[in-house]
Amino acid sequence: MRAISPHGLRLGRLPLPHQFALPDMPTESSTLERREVVYAGRVQGVGFRYTARQLADGCDVSGFVRNLADGRVQLVVEGPHAEVDRYLAALAEQLSGHIRAAATDVRPGTGEFAGFEVRY
Repeated sequence: MRAISPHGLRLGRLPLPHQFALPDMPTESSTLERREVVYAGRVQGVGFRYTARQLADGCDVSGFVRNLADGRVQLVVEGPHAEVDRYLAALAEQLSGHIRAAATDVRPGTGEFAGFEVRY
């Protein structure tokens, strides 16, 4: 089969669909994203870690949450971009009265976590 350009020029033979293959590209849903978030406010002693752990069960995410010595809470979460967004939005909604600030660092996921846990 020959292709014709909009200007009437012949472009040569077009490959048939079975003659070429596109490389497997990671999809947004399969690419892991890692977010490290440090929360400030009244975030210790209010069930923050427990809530973070419980919400993770309902999302396709893994990672950990722990209290920091200075009164903040550190959360590291990995998963598909949309799932990480959904998880962090749910966490922010549940704990909005306690979170004053959140500093977030976004990186590629490592796949190092098997589940989500509270660390001490």
